[in-house]
Amino acid sequence: MTVDELTEEMIYGKKNAESGRLGHAGSMERKSTVPRRKRIPTTVSDQWTLKRKDDWEDELRWKPWKSLALQEAFSMEKTILLHYLFTKLVFVTLTVCTISAFRIHILIGVLERLFWVFGGHYTLSTASHGPPGPGFWGQWDRRFLPMALPSLLLVVAALAGGVRPPGARNLTLAVVLPEHNLSYAWAWPRVGPAVALAVEALGRALPVDLRFVSSELDGACSEYLAPLRAVDLKLYHDPDLLLGPGCVYPAASVARFASHWRLPLLTAGAVASGFSAKSEHYRTLVRTGPSAPKLGEFVVTLHGHFNWTARAALLYLDARTDDRPHYFTIEGVFEALQGINLSVQHQVYAREPGGPEQATHFIRANGRIVYICGPLEMLHEILLQAQRENLTNGDYVFFYLDVFGESLRAGPTRSMGRPWQDNRTREQAQALREAFQTVLVITYREPPNPEYQEFQNRLLIRAREDFGVELAPSLMNLIAGCFYDGILLYAEVLNETIQEGGTREDGLRIVEKMQGRRYRGVTGLVVMDKNNDRETDFVLWAMGDLVSGDFQPAAHYSGAEKQIWWTGRPIPWVKGAPPLDNPPCAFDLDDPSCDKTPLSTLAIVALGTGITFIMFGVSSFLIFRKLMLEKELASMLWRIRWEELQFGNSERCHKGAGSRLTLSLRGSSYGSLMTAHGKYQIFANTGHFKGNVVAIKHVNKKRIELTRQVLFELKHMRDVQFNHLTRFIGACIDPPNICIVTEYCPRGSLQDILENDSINLDWMFRYSLINDLVKGMAFLHNSIIASHGSLKSSNCVVDSRFVLKITDYGLASFRSTAEPDDSHALYAKKLWTAPELLSGNPLPTTGMQKADVYSFGIILQEIALRSGPFYLEGLDLSPKEIVQKVRNGQRPYFRPSIDRTQLNEELVLLMERCWAQDPAERPDFGQIKGFIRRFNKEGGTSILDNLLLRMEQYANNLEKLVEERTQAYLEEKRKAEALLYQILPHSVAEQLKRGETVQAEAFDSVTIYFSDIVGFTALSAESTPMQVVTLLNDLYTCFDAIIDNFDVYKVETIGDAYMVVSGLPGRNGQRHAPEIARMALALLDAVSSFRIRHRPHDQLRLRIGVHTGPVCAGVVGLKMPRYCLFGDTVNTASRMESNGQALKIHVSSTTKDALDELGCFQLELRGDVEMKGKGKMRTYWLLGERKGPAGLL
Repeated sequence: MTVDELTEEMIYGKKNAESGRLGHAGSMERKSTVPRRKRIPTTVSDQWTLKRKDDWEDELRWKPWKSLALQEAFSMEKTILLHYLFTKLVFVTLTVCTISAFRIHILIGVLERLFWVFGGHYTLSTASHGPPGPGFWGQWDRRFLPMALPSLLLVVAALAGGVRPPGARNLTLAVVLPEHNLSYAWAWPRVGPAVALAVEALGRALPVDLRFVSSELDGACSEYLAPLRAVDLKLYHDPDLLLGPGCVYPAASVARFASHWRLPLLTAGAVASGFSAKSEHYRTLVRTGPSAPKLGEFVVTLHGHFNWTARAALLYLDARTDDRPHYFTIEGVFEALQGINLSVQHQVYAREPGGPEQATHFIRANGRIVYICGPLEMLHEILLQAQRENLTNGDYVFFYLDVFGESLRAGPTRSMGRPWQDNRTREQAQALREAFQTVLVITYREPPNPEYQEFQNRLLIRAREDFGVELAPSLMNLIAGCFYDGILLYAEVLNETIQEGGTREDGLRIVEKMQGRRYRGVTGLVVMDKNNDRETDFVLWAMGDLVSGDFQPAAHYSGAEKQIWWTGRPIPWVKGAPPLDNPPCAFDLDDPSCDKTPLSTLAIVALGTGITFIMFGVSSFLIFRKLMLEKELASMLWRIRWEELQFGNSERCHKGAGSRLTLSLRGSSYGSLMTAHGKYQIFANTGHFKGNVVAIKHVNKKRIELTRQVLFELKHMRDVQFNHLTRFIGACIDPPNICIVTEYCPRGSLQDILENDSINLDWMFRYSLINDLVKGMAFLHNSIIASHGSLKSSNCVVDSRFVLKITDYGLASFRSTAEPDDSHALYAKKLWTAPELLSGNPLPTTGMQKADVYSFGIILQEIALRSGPFYLEGLDLSPKEIVQKVRNGQRPYFRPSIDRTQLNEELVLLMERCWAQDPAERPDFGQIKGFIRRFNKEGGTSILDNLLLRMEQYANNLEKLVEERTQAYLEEKRKAEALLYQILPHSVAEQLKRGETVQAEAFDSVTIYFSDIVGFTALSAESTPMQVVTLLNDLYTCFDAIIDNFDVYKVETIGDAYMVVSGLPGRNGQRHAPEIARMALALLDAVSSFRIRHRPHDQLRLRIGVHTGPVCAGVVGLKMPRYCLFGDTVNTASRMESNGQALKIHVSSTTKDALDELGCFQLELRGDVEMKGKGKMRTYWLLGERKGPAGLL
């Protein structure tokens, strides 16, 4: 395409038969000049006619001149000399005509224009933003621009030649943006400070010349003025980079010129989908800001997440007097949804009477998933009509495309995060609030990095100082940040290109290097795709707080990762789940199953007959039900005979199996609540009924009159069955044993658990218990029983699966108070009672329900602090004093203490709302359930997972306790076994540990060692008892250490006597004699070096006797059992010791024979020795052991 063709296309539109022809006088058929891969189908109303003003009619009349001038100005095929001479000639001619035709100030205006062309400079601190402004040029330029512009362009072309002076090193940035209209996010006062900051960031390393021209006409973007200004910039300054435009139509025209010039065009606007197709027309266009196709990618991801695969409906406002922002925004959604084969219908919203009705009619007919793009007022009108037609019942969801989040900002009539607020009537405001529960708002995501916050602060300061404009923090500032990042991206790529041998004129090469870039900018991670479009992040907002109506982020979408990150705040679906996008028979009316043809006469007769039978059946059922009710009341299925209840002994009944509360003395004076059982307060006894353990609560009444009211109460108790209510089994009314029998929960009451410091309750566990309590109370309030009336932590019990259940509800006729009116226990039970109940006035059912909410608030404080009910920091008040202060109701109202620093602020607010003085200000349990669901982030798990988590926590607590007790037990066991092994032989000890009886055992041959200390009696007489004990302890400690090296067993020590045996209890064949012999030699050697502490110069003289023979061994006695040896061998060994000599080993002949078998011991014959009771015996002295091969065993 030639420059001439581009120029004609710029002026006339598309150069083709459909859109490039001049229409009737003063008008022109206009179509979008932006190419699209798949545009929204154009209706007849879409081909609209743009009315021209008088000035543009004049310009059109001069189009032959302008065409010729621009052709001459842009032509690159003429030689420089001919170009110069021709433009000079035309310039002189037109200048003469101009001077002779108009006033003298026109000449001044031309000279001013020329002065700006040749010598003008743009600085950020001055107001010279381009050619002379409206003061003069605004009156002259519109009427005579078509005649004057060609001469000016020719002069510049001739004198400047559009060529940068040789050797120029500065980077030239040319900006084409709106100058005054701040409603554009890319307006120059918004973007200019960011450009200035980017220029400063480049610094001296890359000096920048900045040129700015306005593309604004009559306060709006002009698709005709922008390309003219771009041509001016190209001819006069030959820029390296074009910034802008942001509006779609001007960007389309300028992008074609930039593509022809091979000049990079960088913008953070131009959101239309058509720019994504980088054809020859837009090959140098780089979009560093958000774009409509990226919004479409987010919407497609949402549809995949919610399984919406069939259809959607689009509603938008088409503002055709401007750049059609809503049209191009929703165009991205349309193309993306069509790309995944959805049936997508669209309609332009009519801003006229009947427009909301048309919109809801379109929604009903085309989709349940609705996307709306337009002003907030338009959304309000549609939602009000949708509310009237019941389209906000949860079957529809409305996505509001408010990319800059203006609806979430605070305004004159609304608070921040509350787009539903408006200056409407109270009824309309309430309807809007309810309708907005079905609205999800989509906005750009504000960069969370601190660099962006610092950049935004600097941006606001520079806008005020350089432009005199007060900007507010908003998402519009994101566009300025995108321009900033784009300039730095261009500078980085330009440096790489130059380093690789390229030049600034390699525009296509520079643009190609930008593709697929990832870098960190002030707006966070910047990711460019293959089309040089930036990946965009979005936020999905929902009404996260149904109480306040505040919108909160529900999800974040990462464009770089194409993934949605959910914040954990659940979307408040009206029906608890996302709506279906294509429910059966909603749209596909051709389905035979959806056929609604009129009924025939026969069918009507059959239907009437059927209805008659149904009515007869219903009436019969009601009569039958009435009869069954009377029969059930008369049968008294709830009744339990006293003989059917089985009890254990008194101790087990009243104490061991009862639910007990370990009272804590923290906080208030709960120590005085102790009963006769000491520190335990008894709540319920237990017994057995039909083989099951049950809880039995005795009623302090002599008899119960079975009135009809009492019978209904008992029936209702049997009918009410819920997981979080204790099951009513029956009642015994046999005087005087009147009691209520309910399900037994072995874990005790909630008060038990809270007061048990050994149980570790993390907040997940606490929220789980709270959630169980709320579910139980919500069910109870919606049941026939309607309220509890005596809710307290002791009336909340925990079963074996750690599920909290509410007990002691219903049966008002059975309730009685045994305590006197002024008793301490009675006031202690009233710590949970609401102020309106303390006054004693009867309340309706709803009032009792609000009183239950107050009691729940006190229980919340118990669970949160674990300091008992009505904890008061720093105060020591009796229950009676506390109840009186609550009953008085004086401001400030007397309530428990709360540590806000350790608790969740939302939980504290819920407590305060629950115990509000005015019952009307307290929430009901349905609302409390929603609050707890938001607090408890793990509450979304299944019942099984929740139960497993509870059991796991309790198991962990038990495991910790068991591990500690096991370690202590093992340590004590080790000590006991060590002591047992020291007292008895190892084999004997093992038999005793196994519970076996130790039988006496005979041994054919063992060797026994006896020794004593010669002169020990005299030594003891000369020493103190402690010295003697110390001496023997030192000596036997030394001996014990030595005998551990031999296969021997120490039998006992008696005084200075030391007895050792080998060959038992473990048999060792013939090794017993040499083992004893070696041991005796070792002990004799040790004695020679042993020193007595209190008599270090004295030498102990050890006398040893050894004998070998048969013995019998066994454990004797039950208390202090001892392993004893029996037989003549023991006596003989003792005689061998007593007839021996000091420091010698006296052995018998049998021992000598056993040693001779080895041939390694040296023995000396002593001779025959007279033994008491034995006669003469031949004995020997053991002198030592020979070393060598013969001595090896």
